[in-house]
Amino acid sequence: MQNNIEFLYQRYLECRHVSTDSRAAQDQSMFFALNGPNFKGAKFAEMALEKGAKYAVVDDPAMASDNVFVVEDTLQTLQDLARHHRRQLSIPIIGITGSNGKTTTKELIHAVLSQKFNTLYTQGNLNNHIGVPLTLLRIKPEHEMAIIEMGANHIGEIALLSSIAMPTHGMITNIGKAHLEGFGSLEGVARGKSELYVHLLEHGGTVFINTGNEHLMRMSRRIENKVTYPAQEDYYHSELLEASPYVVYKDEEGNVVHTQLVGSYNYENMAAAACIGKYFGVPLQKANEAIAGYSPVNNRSQVLKQDSNTIILDAYNANPTSMAAAVRNFGSMNAPKKVVILGDMFEMGAESETEHRTLGEVLNKQAFDTVILCGKDMKYAAEVNENFLYFETKPELQTWLRKNPVAESYVLIKGSRGMGLETLVEEL
Repeated sequence: MQNNIEFLYQRYLECRHVSTDSRAAQDQSMFFALNGPNFKGAKFAEMALEKGAKYAVVDDPAMASDNVFVVEDTLQTLQDLARHHRRQLSIPIIGITGSNGKTTTKELIHAVLSQKFNTLYTQGNLNNHIGVPLTLLRIKPEHEMAIIEMGANHIGEIALLSSIAMPTHGMITNIGKAHLEGFGSLEGVARGKSELYVHLLEHGGTVFINTGNEHLMRMSRRIENKVTYPAQEDYYHSELLEASPYVVYKDEEGNVVHTQLVGSYNYENMAAAACIGKYFGVPLQKANEAIAGYSPVNNRSQVLKQDSNTIILDAYNANPTSMAAAVRNFGSMNAPKKVVILGDMFEMGAESETEHRTLGEVLNKQAFDTVILCGKDMKYAAEVNENFLYFETKPELQTWLRKNPVAESYVLIKGSRGMGLETLVEEL
């Protein structure tokens, strides 16, 4: 068996990229045949080679050849190869985790740092035990900096990802009620996310921290290298002016910046990006231009015009913390007529009934014209107010929308990814 990482690394350097998907174009890739819950990856190695892979890494000894390398565990080898590659790098690596806002923050930071540096960052949501190694292995000699998003749904996962990415700098966006099924509690979420702080503490790294978040301030108290934002006395300071619906803020020199992001909760993500930009020497004007020019995609805080309606589409993900923030922010907006459409929050485990009912209480305190709830567990939120409209399934909701058209309204659509609520846009 070929377990020599240095040998594999020399072969990796001959390749254009690393692949784990045999269906994609390979183009001189090193293909890792990862196993799934219901399939053996090795059987796809031949297909990858036929599509142009230069080498394949498998766990089936019968397949060994000049361009097929056999290892004991393909996933472990992928992680070890990424770790080995990381050790060859001397560039700053910024690790980002948190319950909400990771992807938006990562993209804002990339937009800002790209004003000065050739910056690589996590594509899409490749932020797990497979995605982080793949991202690291995309770092080439020309890159001057990398931003690595780290996701987790159980304790120990951020520690593993930190051991692979070895970030020199890092930040936690926030601690909220996400993935409670895996973490068990809010305290479990905090323990899991704090593994990034532990890594940075042990390796003399630097933490970027929002001083307005008491939870994060407590968690980071042992870390000496802290760069703070966005209060007046912090390293970088700015001020939120409005979010109706787009965020407008004032920077530390008094410049007013109009953005394309909705939600006051996104202001903290912008402040983080501006702070990191300042730390790495990006001129303030360039940082502002990058933040103002950033436009969200992939159903994250998108503002869409559909006939007479203005739709805030935030259907990529949902948990109790992000849901409450979105509902309150929408409630504070100036709009003639406001309609809320919310779908189930997934991965809540035993807390699902309680958290959905609590969300119902949050909704009940807002002055919305119409509240529409959809999904198996949203019935608990619907029980809070008899005027809330409830549909167990999305097709039932779609039928109702066709018979009761929404017009001249601001509409918030938010739910977990599995609900697929973005398809409701065409009904509006």
